[in-house]
Amino acid sequence: MTLVSPSLLAADFLHLDREIDMINRSEADWLHLDVMDGSFVPNISFGFPVLEAVASVCRKPLDVHYMIERPERYIQQTRKLGAMMMNVHLEACVHLHRTIEEIHQAGMKAGVTLNPSTPVAMLEDIIGDVDMVLLMSVNPGFGGQRFIENTIDKVKRLRQLIDAKGSRALIEVDGGVQQETAPRLVRAGVDVLVSGSYVFKAANPEQVIHELKCL
Repeated sequence: MTLVSPSLLAADFLHLDREIDMINRSEADWLHLDVMDGSFVPNISFGFPVLEAVASVCRKPLDVHYMIERPERYIQQTRKLGAMMMNVHLEACVHLHRTIEEIHQAGMKAGVTLNPSTPVAMLEDIIGDVDMVLLMSVNPGFGGQRFIENTIDKVKRLRQLIDAKGSRALIEVDGGVQQETAPRLVRAGVDVLVSGSYVFKAANPEQVIHELKCL
């Protein structure tokens, strides 16, 4: 079954307790948390006060995605949240291998995220060290954007690289994941689907999560 990691960015922030309760009841595997700094991406989302509040009540593993500059500064704070996965952008890390090592030393899984214009070949020398690669299928910073079609071929290229290197890295995709794109992504080789608006804006979010998992 496909893993599903709903993105809290699309939730109703006036009723986060209700939204987290829905996630806890659902078949969601993880909860995806997008942290934005207004510098690396042109938006600001939420910081550690919100992360800590969510972590205190969420019973799903936390999939923390940093869309920020110098994410290595927050490894220890992320560990204290109890996060399962710390995901950093390749484009934001000068010393990516060191950052991955420090995430692992802190007891978390390490993910590396690629922007739409970053080729998967950039991962050739690091793919064996990471637990997951997140491909952005929209330009990071805002929810509800249109899916970038090239992502399907990019997933296939990444799957080929993972297999060729004998890596165990999962492939996660975030952006424009919905009824039409999700099955195509899974067929191309995606292991984890991140979906925000498609889940949280649905009339029955738990049913949508179930349907994504069954792909």
